[in-house]
Amino acid sequence: MADSPFVVSPKWLLEHLKDPQVVIVDCRFSLADPQLGQQQYQISHIEGSYYLDLNRDLSSPVGEHGGRHPLPNPAELADKLSKMGVNYQKTLVVAYDDSRFAFASRCWWLLRYLGHERVAVLDGGFAGWQKAGYPITDIIPQPRIATFEPQLQTDRVVDITTVKARKDLPEVVLVDSRESDRYRGEREPIDKIAGHIPGAINYPWQEATDSSGCLLSLEEQRRRWEKLETAEEILVYCGSGVTACVNLLSLELAGIHTGKLYAGSWSDWISY
Repeated sequence: MADSPFVVSPKWLLEHLKDPQVVIVDCRFSLADPQLGQQQYQISHIEGSYYLDLNRDLSSPVGEHGGRHPLPNPAELADKLSKMGVNYQKTLVVAYDDSRFAFASRCWWLLRYLGHERVAVLDGGFAGWQKAGYPITDIIPQPRIATFEPQLQTDRVVDITTVKARKDLPEVVLVDSRESDRYRGEREPIDKIAGHIPGAINYPWQEATDSSGCLLSLEEQRRRWEKLETAEEILVYCGSGVTACVNLLSLELAGIHTGKLYAGSWSDWISY
């Protein structure tokens, strides 16, 4: 497991379950079955955790452009966080899923985009929590009262205009986070067109974790990105701006703070 302010262990979370300064967010989701995550949450979840849905809470409605998961309305997400008891820059938010951080990282990135640095992911996710034999419940926590007033960090995100203008500059690297066969255009299960943005190099997002869904050590994260550590800017995309956030988390764990999300990603790129 990576040892970082952005990652907590199941044991640490167990010890802080009753801490009023910790709010837990269940981000489980299935792209193939969009109702599944909410259903799983209602059956069992980590005690005290609230649920945020990728489509309804961590994205805004799909338009002609902007990709399959446009960024959510900041004020609406801030209101939801307030009702979960998240006080801006005070409460530690711990996000988890059961998909090797695919959706928990989206939550992690969004909170930092809103200016809230006190956010971490649960190493090993829900499966790791269960494997440890720690308590789960079907009780939905009551809404709470807090104040979350976002300060948008707009330098953490780029749009298609910026990508086109900057992707071929010598000091800029464009990273495609999808599986290698999708990057190469050999398989495309979701989007209408296969392939990748010209000039992009491939760092599949799953390679930030091991097969059990635990993050690689900080040393392994650093090794993963060592060829890019001198880049002035790393523009990261995937299919729709979700799993790219796993690579952005991995970059931060490696001590590289130049990563930016192309929020619309491939699904936005091919819409023009």
